[in-house]
Amino acid sequence: MVSNSVSLPSYRALEWQGDELTGSLKLIDQTVLPTQLKHIDGNTVELIWEAIKQLKVRGAPAIGVAAAYGIVVGLQPLFQPGAEVSREEFDRQLARVAKYLAESRPTAVNLFWAIQRMEQVAKDHPQCSAADLQQRLLLEAQAIETEDRAMCARLGEFGASLLPANTGILTHCNTGGLATAGDGTAFAALAHAHAAGKQIHVYADETRPLLQGARLTMWELMQRGIPCTLITDSMAGQVMKEGRIGAAIIGADRITARGDAANKIGTYSVAVLCHYHKIPFYVSAPSSTFDLTLLEGKSIPIEERVSTEITHPGGVQLAPTGANVYNPAFDFAPAELITAIITEKGIIQPVTEANVRKVLGA
Repeated sequence: MVSNSVSLPSYRALEWQGDELTGSLKLIDQTVLPTQLKHIDGNTVELIWEAIKQLKVRGAPAIGVAAAYGIVVGLQPLFQPGAEVSREEFDRQLARVAKYLAESRPTAVNLFWAIQRMEQVAKDHPQCSAADLQQRLLLEAQAIETEDRAMCARLGEFGASLLPANTGILTHCNTGGLATAGDGTAFAALAHAHAAGKQIHVYADETRPLLQGARLTMWELMQRGIPCTLITDSMAGQVMKEGRIGAAIIGADRITARGDAANKIGTYSVAVLCHYHKIPFYVSAPSSTFDLTLLEGKSIPIEERVSTEITHPGGVQLAPTGANVYNPAFDFAPAELITAIITEKGIIQPVTEANVRKVLGA
């Protein structure tokens, strides 16, 4: 296994500040990167909901962590100075906040996993007072964040052990510290491989239409000093054909029981191209990204986003007024096109339902 002696990024996608009654969630506004490094003070659940919805915070693990802290923030208005908060009132507000946050985005299963985990704390402590439970909820959100950071380190170790040396590695969308509480999922493998002296060169798909690869992944790669080149999504096949790519590694927003992996739109194309060119195609994601209630990728709810992301990128009109637009935010790579799925619990290879359940212990 590759050494995990990799320092965490100096930037943090999200950071809790303060206590359970008055604290807030500090977020990097990822919509203005790379030209600005701007922070949001998430001191209301509405601001956190908006940050998730508008991709100011994004990446399945980071969304889960943000939602957990969002629960804490959403309950703070109950605790006005001198207020006596009953447990019944607290539970009603918890249910309202959880439902509200769950409506922010439909595809990333970590969102629902984190919300359900926070709700379970209340179910497990029926005799706790509202004040005590609020404190327990903050501790649970902090535990989710800490576990996410440790998960990233494990993903980095396992992923780097699979990546070939002295070659190019293709990645799609953004899977780094901006997408998690730690060093990323697929990005962590790149960072570990680079630190181990594998002499990799990362090719980053720009990832249309929101350009997370160009704006975020390239920014992170350059911040970390990892050799990298930006390409358009439509160049991936040519770069493979030229022999520049030795492997591709991506993240995921939801993975089914059989191993179909939903990720940012364009993932399916990369998987097909890798299959044709006989290039290993790896998916790196924590166990919390698996949805074992779904067998196949076709059952994954796919978010469709506003048409202006395509017709007016950056606010500049590029398409005729009134043009019909189809803008799914995700697609999925079927299990048969995935060489291996990397989790913090181990590597799933070959990708089958039996192996998914075996590695996850499900």
